[in-house]
Amino acid sequence: MQVEGLSINLATIREQCGFAEAVDICLKHGITAIAPWRDQVAAIGLGEAGRIVRANGLKLTGLCRGGFFPAPDASGREKAIDDNRRAVDEAAELGADCLVLVAGGLPGGSKNIDAARRMVVEGIAAVLPHARAAGVPLAIEPLHPMYAADRACVNTLGQALDICETLGPGVGVAIDVYHVWWDPDLANQIARAGKMKAILAHHICDWLVPTKDMLTDRGMMGDGVIDLKGIRRRIEAAGFHGAQEVEIFSADNWWKRPADEVIATCVERYRNCC
Repeated sequence: MQVEGLSINLATIREQCGFAEAVDICLKHGITAIAPWRDQVAAIGLGEAGRIVRANGLKLTGLCRGGFFPAPDASGREKAIDDNRRAVDEAAELGADCLVLVAGGLPGGSKNIDAARRMVVEGIAAVLPHARAAGVPLAIEPLHPMYAADRACVNTLGQALDICETLGPGVGVAIDVYHVWWDPDLANQIARAGKMKAILAHHICDWLVPTKDMLTDRGMMGDGVIDLKGIRRRIEAAGFHGAQEVEIFSADNWWKRPADEVIATCVERYRNCC
């Protein structure tokens, strides 16, 4: 039986299987929406990945990922822009709802986070005409402040929406509960995003207490402290009714379990905890 409203970000079972096997497991459990990563697509080939998507009538709630715009010099920044244009082309070929952007952190040797944030805006602006022409929305994903130095200097939903307002149509946000659940202004910013029609994706997992690793110790829904149902209500009240996309990085737990068990658990927790 098809599971409506649930997407699986393929990072959730990236250590157990590749693109084709991951699709088969999702389909076995009635899931017809996925979000692959570019390295997973590259491993099987863009053409073959596209064939699998089309043959199975899959919906791609996003392609991960573009971004990482800041660099120490103009050459590095231009390389990032070129790579993001290629990512746009890949998203278009796969029919993805959006290309998820992780902004990037401080360039090597820099302590100037304001300059890094300007580079992010300039980088997205440079990619945007290509994305608009390809019909691929760009989804800025703000990351938790613990990643500000190395992964994303865009850390709140409010910051991401400010960029959307600056750049105009074709740019929105991916709201990942892992990164924004703590924000005291979250409810207001979700409502703001709704008024802007800027919500492009809704990612779910849970925040474990304690969290043992900043990157690879995300929890399965229901195992942590995030008010998943409350955030979902706010996002739906803001007008977004797309699939909830499970994205779990879990080196010591879920990545060590059989992929079939992981996806079965995702379905059960989605039905009972989200």
